[in-house]
Order: sequence, then C-alpha cells, then structure tokens
Amino acid sequence: MSQNGAFGGVLSRRGRSVRGSSGATRSPCPSGVTAERQRAMIAAHGGSSREPFPDGPAAEQEPEPVERERELALLGELAQGTAAGRPGLVLLEGPDGSGKSALLRALITRARDENLRVVHARPGREGNRLPLSTARALLTGLGIDVDRMPPTVRPGAPGGPGPGAWIPGPPDGDGAGVPFDVLAGLHEIVRSAAENGPLAIVVDDADEADAASLRFLVHSARRMAGLRVLLALAHRSGAHVPALNEVAALPMCRVLRPRPLTREGIGVLARRLLGTETDAAFHASCLAATNGNPLLVTRLLTALREERSPAAAPGRPASVAAQDASVLRLRAARLPPQLPEPTVRVARALAVLGDEVAPEAGARLARMDSAVFARSLLALVFGGLVVSKGDGNWSFADARLSDTVLGEMSGEELDTAHGRAARLLHDAGTSPATVAEHLRRAPSTTHQPWARDVLREAAREAMLRGSPARATELLRPCVPEGSEQDCEPSLLVELGVAESRVDPGASIRHLTSALERTAQPALRRQAVRALAEALTRQGQVARALELLARYRAETAVPLSRSASAPQLIEAQMLLAATGNRAAYTEMLATVSLDLALPGNSAGELALLAARAVIAVSRMDRVGEAVTAARTVIRHGTTADDAPLVLGTAASVLLYADRPYEAQSVYRRLLRDTGTQSADTSLLALSAEAHLRLGALDRALRTTAAALKNVTVPHASRYEALPLAVRLAALLDRGDLAQAIHLAAEIPDPVPDGSWEWNEVLCAQGRLRLDMGDPKGALTLFEECARRQREWQRLSPAVSSWWYWAGHTHLALGDRHAAAALAEEAVAAARSADLPCALGAGLELWAASAGDEERPLLLEEAEQVLTGTRAALARARVRVARGQELQRLGETKAAREVLRKGWEEAYDVGSRSLHTVAHRALLAAGARPRRPVSRGVGALTQSESQVARLAAEGRSNASIAESLYVTQRTVEVHLTSVYRKLGLSGRRQLRDALEPEVADASEPGR
Repeated sequence: MSQNGAFGGVLSRRGRSVRGSSGATRSPCPSGVTAERQRAMIAAHGGSSREPFPDGPAAEQEPEPVERERELALLGELAQGTAAGRPGLVLLEGPDGSGKSALLRALITRARDENLRVVHARPGREGNRLPLSTARALLTGLGIDVDRMPPTVRPGAPGGPGPGAWIPGPPDGDGAGVPFDVLAGLHEIVRSAAENGPLAIVVDDADEADAASLRFLVHSARRMAGLRVLLALAHRSGAHVPALNEVAALPMCRVLRPRPLTREGIGVLARRLLGTETDAAFHASCLAATNGNPLLVTRLLTALREERSPAAAPGRPASVAAQDASVLRLRAARLPPQLPEPTVRVARALAVLGDEVAPEAGARLARMDSAVFARSLLALVFGGLVVSKGDGNWSFADARLSDTVLGEMSGEELDTAHGRAARLLHDAGTSPATVAEHLRRAPSTTHQPWARDVLREAAREAMLRGSPARATELLRPCVPEGSEQDCEPSLLVELGVAESRVDPGASIRHLTSALERTAQPALRRQAVRALAEALTRQGQVARALELLARYRAETAVPLSRSASAPQLIEAQMLLAATGNRAAYTEMLATVSLDLALPGNSAGELALLAARAVIAVSRMDRVGEAVTAARTVIRHGTTADDAPLVLGTAASVLLYADRPYEAQSVYRRLLRDTGTQSADTSLLALSAEAHLRLGALDRALRTTAAALKNVTVPHASRYEALPLAVRLAALLDRGDLAQAIHLAAEIPDPVPDGSWEWNEVLCAQGRLRLDMGDPKGALTLFEECARRQREWQRLSPAVSSWWYWAGHTHLALGDRHAAAALAEEAVAAARSADLPCALGAGLELWAASAGDEERPLLLEEAEQVLTGTRAALARARVRVARGQELQRLGETKAAREVLRKGWEEAYDVGSRSLHTVAHRALLAAGARPRRPVSRGVGALTQSESQVARLAAEGRSNASIAESLYVTQRTVEVHLTSVYRKLGLSGRRQLRDALEPEVADASEPGR
C-alpha cells in the first residue's frame, strides 16, 4: 500500500484542485460513496470539507448547518455590511469536518443575495502549488486577461507546449521573494473590481495555498479600508501558517471557531438523516463516538441508515445503551475526514508504537522533522482522534482507532514499521519485553543478531513470570522451521524448555537436536531435564526413564544441592506425569516413592516433595508425607527451584488438611516472586488455601490475579484450578448470579481428562445443587468421583466432591448413600489425621443419621474443627448444631452456638450461611445485634499502625514513642487488634498481617 493509504478506509489524501468561481473542476464522487449518499450528507451538514462550492440554484437548496446560528449571523452581517460599502475580513478556523466549508457556502449564498460579486478558490493539489497559482485562480474569476498577470505565472511563454502550459517560477518558499510591485499590481486589480461593485473573495483551505498567494492575501487584507470587499478565509486548526496568523492579528479580522455539536444538535441531524426521532441515550452515544465533529456525526448516521441498523429503523425511536457507545465510536473511527500525507504518517507512527508515544520517538519513526510531526499531530488532536496523557506523551482516544490504522497498512508496511520501531526503542534503552512485541510483528528483522538477543532476553523474563506460552511465542521466530541444525544449541534448549508445557512434541524435537550437538555439561543438564519432562508429558515414560538412566551413567559429579542433579530431574518427571493420566499410572508402577530420603541435597529435597504430594493424594503414608514436606520447607532449596519444590511441599500440607501452614509457604513464595509475576498454579493453590481457611475475599482476589490475562472460554488445564476455586468461592459467598455467569463461560471439562478439571466438575455440581437441580448435580459428582479414582486421588482432604455429593443424595432423599460417603470419609480422615475432612464428614454423617446420633456427631465435628483455622467449615457445623439444639429444646445453648456461627459466617463473608444463621437465631427467640467486624480490614488506621509495629518486634514503649502516644493507648489498641483478629498474642501478629502485604499488590487494591 502506498503512503497515501487510507486511515479506516478514508484517511487518504484524495487529489484536490484549485477551483475558481466557475466551479468547472468538480471532482467525481469518492470511491464507495454513492451520489445519493453524498447528497444526503450535504443535506445534513454541508458534506465534507473537500466538496466543491455550489453555484447556481443548487446552492439555494442546501439546508442551514446545524447549531451554527452565531456563525451564520456574523457572516450575514459582514455580507450585508459589504453591500452597504464597508469592508469585511473573517477567518474560519477549525478541524476537518467542523463545518467550515458549509459556512463558506452559506456565506457565498448570502453574498449573492446581497448582490455581491463572488470569487472563490480551494487550493491544495500538489501540482498547483506554483507561486501565485491560488491568486491566479481567484482573479481569473474576475474576468482578468492573463496578459495582465505577473510574468512568473504567465501562461503560454515562448517555447512552451501550448497556451495552457505553466512556466515554473521561483521556489515556493515563505513568499517573501514576491516583489512588492507584483503584490501591489494584484491588489490594484481587486480595488478596481470593488469600484465596479461590492466583491466577496472566499478561499477555503487557505493553509494549502502557495506562499506567494498567501502574501497577496495578507497584502490586500492590510489595505481593505474604504473598499467594498469581503475577504473570507478558512484553514485547519493546528496548521502553522505565519501569513494567516498575520491576518488573524489585524484589528478588522473576525475569527470564527465552529464549536462541536451538542446532543441536541446531533438529534437534529439524526432527524434529518434517519427520518425518525431518537432518544437522549442515542445522542450521548453518538457524541461519545465522534466528539461532536459534524462530519463524523453525519457520516456515522448515514452509515447506520445505509446498513439498516435497528437504531435507524423508520418509525421507531432509536435507543442505544451506554455500552453501545463503544460500537458507535468504532464505526465513527472508520470514517474520519481525509488527512494530508504527513498526518497519515503520524497516525501510523502512533499506531505502531502503541500507547503513550513520546513526540521524539514518533517523529523518528515517521521520518519527519520534530516541528512537522508536532503540527501534524495537532491536526489529529483537533480532530478528536488523539489525546495527551498529560506527561508529554500521546495516544489515540480509542484503542480501536489504532487497530483501524494498522488494518489499513499492508503486511510489508507493518513488517518494516515494527522493525524500525523495535530498533529505535532498543537503542533508546526500552525494556526487552516492549521491543520484543514489535519484533514479533517484524519477521524480516528477527534474523538480525541484536533482534535475536532481545527476543531471548524477553523470553527469559517471560519464563521467570511463569509464562512459557509467551516465551515460546517470542523464541520461535529465532528458530525458523527446518533451521534447527543451523541454530545455536543454547537457543534450541531455551526454546525446548519453554515449549515443554506448551507443545511437548516440538520441545522433544528441539531438545533432542540440541543434545546431539552440545557437550557443555551445564547445557546438557538443562536439556536432559527439560527433555525428560517433555517426554513424560507426552506419555513416553519408558524413553524418559532411559534418558535419565543414561544421564546418571554419564555424570561423574557426586550429587549436590545443584538444581541440575538427576534426582531433581526425576522429581520433575513425577510432577510432569500429573498432566497425563497414562504416564502417571506408568510412573507410579515404575519408580520408587520412598519417603526416607534424608534431604541432604537439592535433588533429594525435590524428590521428597514430589513423592510426598503423590503419597498424600493417594492416602498413602500421610504422616510420613507431612514430615517429608516439613523437612523440605525447613531446609529450603536453591533460588531457581524454590517456587517448584517449596510449592510442592506446601501442597502436601494443603492436602493433609494443614491449609494455614501451607498458606504461610505460599505467602512467602508470592512475596518473593511478586503476585503479578507468580505462576498460575502457585496462585491457584494459594487461593485454594484461602478458600479452605474461609478467607473468601482473598481467594477471589488471588484467582483474579491468576486469571488476569485468561480468556475463560479458551482456558486450559493450567487455568482450570483457579476457575474451580473462584466458582466455589462465589458459591460460598452466596453470589449465585456471578457464579452462574462464570460457569457459563467455562469450557466443558468432560473431554479433558486432566485432574484439574475434576475440581471444575465439583464446583459445577455445587452450582447445580444451589440452583435446585440435584439430579444434574449428582451426574457431575459421579463423573468427578470416577475420574478421581482413575487419578488415584483417594484422600477426602484432596477434594470435597464427596461432601457435596452426600448433600445431593440428601436432597434426593437417599440418606443411605449420603451416610456411606460420610462414613468412608470419616474413617479415612481419622486414620490419616485429616481434621478438616473429619469435621466435614461428621457433619455430613449427622445430616444423614437419626435423631439420636445427630447431636453427638455435630458436637464432635465442632470440637474437631475448633482446633483448626477452617472458619467457614466451623461456621457451617455450628449453625447445623445450633439448629439441632433448638430442635431438642435447648434454646439457651442453641442461641450461644448459633451466635458463634452467625458471627463467623459474617466474618468470612458468606452471605448465604449468615442468612441461614440469622433466621435460626430469630426462630430461637434471639434478637441478633449487628455483628462485630473482624479481620485485618476491620482494623482502624491507628490499630493497623500499632499492629504492624508490634509485628516487627517493637516494644510497647518504642511504639508509643514513635507514634507520640502513651503506652496505655498502645495496649488498648493491641487488645482491640487481638480481638478482631482472633489472636492470643503478638507472636501471631506477623502471620495474621502478612497476607495483606501480598494482597496490596493485587488488582483492585
């Protein structure tokens, strides 16, 4: 596409000619614009600024422009004054599409009504920018003989090609080289014409005129006293033309700046074009989409009518909701007025560079002088297309305007522009991630060494943020298909590592090629590690184990705490197998799950964590698994593997019903890596720990961080767990509407056999149950149970599907099935010391048991859960026990237990459970008062300050001195803090306050 390519289809510079009063040089209708549409647009608001001036009767049929009464009155007054013998001078200034041309046409019509002789011109075509070409077009309209024109522009010079030929004159600079006698002679022609009768001289787009003609116009404007001449000039806002600035500074000059249309004006235009009344919402949406630019409004309404939009249907009022304003903005974005070539280049530079473009960078990309860039940028600003960010940078008013500009560029133009942008940004020290985004769109540049280095650095950053898909996207341009043998082995290893979780097949190919060509020990260890993981994910367990055996044999270095130890590779193979059920089953039948390793090296610690998480899931040696996990956490590991190994160890504690202990590890890892850079799996597990502790708001915030850049309908198994936790948290909070909305977006989990989708099935079953569809819920729970058995996830603490399946059986009237699930869970939980699962199992058993057994079961459940931090589960049991006590007639005891459950439900934010508890309290004759707020969010500012200082280990005296309060005040604040946080002393303060540190970096905080 040429440089004059369109902006949204119409941002091109169409050829424009200098038109005299005869109007003989009319341009045909623009491509794609029918004559009918053109007439409609002119009828609505005078058409575009490029339409020719009307002559004859057709001009009289043009309706008055909308909301231009002030401007029309002034122009009429000037025309009337000139007819009475007074001179007039007016300058119209405004962006393209603001109605300047329409006002000049109205002035011409009024001038002719006042018997003024009218000459007019519109300069602009590049071929007609010879000196005095605009002046010649004007004076030719007066019937002046060309022989009287100055020699520099006289046609038909000797030896010329013909009577219509032009002889090039001196360069068209600032016009200062035009001799005074030439200007005086031209002005004499104007004066003589005015003596014969009042005269109107009209020049549209005067900023496009040649400099010599502008000097003539300034010369005449300064000498209009006593002449019956009206001089009207129009130019674009932001066009820096010194000659026009001189005209504007003359005392006689009246400057008109047409204002944007209001909602009422848009309503008038809509009535003209759509033939129906439209409502205020539609007007507001059009205003937001066009910034009140009359031409944009006209074109938008015309397009809506031609597209037969429901909003434009005849006979019905148009109503557009607020969210549709963005749709109209996009529609209007495709219809901006035509802009000159420099402005198009500026628009393209802004679109390529993205948001917040500095003028210096934009000018360099557009290959323009800074001053020219600034002037062209102002043209976009005045058109409402570009806005300032307030810090000297600029961006499009609507992001889709940028998409529109880019969509009009050819593939080759985009490639070149992004390549140049990448180099400019790289040389300016911009971050590799930003430069890489441009390189990704410039395939012809990625082969250059500097570009490859940038892409690799950006990919490393993406891997540190836990985004292998992004790293793969950045590295693949560095390794074109079929060029593996020509690439550096280190590059192939980096690509293979990134691909291991995204495209295991490609990862295996690249890593195998790298291993064949490198002998460097560190690189080989990295390649073996990634290749073994990729083979396992692909289900090629035998080949992965064979590779590991060869690596063990070839290395002569004793095992150490190095991250590349063979035991660490085996640990990663175990974890990778959890993504492929067949591989998982084969691995468990092949490798050892011994938990007796001493943990003296990084490899042993990693292997302990991997074996322990599998053991605890299978209900196999749960106590040993917990001990192994605590050993890993106590010893720690290398920085590179801390998130993987420590996160795995924390998951052992989570699945062993120690969510608070697990959360302390997750919190430490998130603090070290940063919430925004954390791996999705780590955030999901942290959110599940919050959920089990009853911290519903924190669970929702953490899942929001995990799903920040995820399109839910296209979620993979890596996003399944945060989706399941989020759905469960919404249900626990009692937000059924949001839960239904989220569930509608989640893809069907049944086709994917990954264990993460089992939890989605469980959450969806809960939703069905809450919606009153127990049969549908039971189908989902049964599918979940089948898949959990296939994955050997047998522990009742791993997933709560059995608890909700039991309540579903109760809803269907099947107490025996519910009791069977409860008894099985209770037996397993007792044997493995799983307190949360035991409490939930006892509650379910009580719900399915007879009247005699129920009180004892609920009492035991409350006792078990009192020793845990599972606030929501404890609140459920207390509400159920309180209702049971009320049934037995123990009203006082029932009120006490119900009040505890009622307060806990309020503290955790479970509106549904709080409502149940409130109704039970009322039924028991209690009068519940407003519950006391608890948690970190309930602390006052002073309490929060004191608590944080105390958590740092400061004494009461030190805190009092730093805050300028008494020690007694500190003691009072700490007592209140302990009560609100449910703590017994300051030793627990740090752990209670730390979650808020992590939350502060999350979205919405």
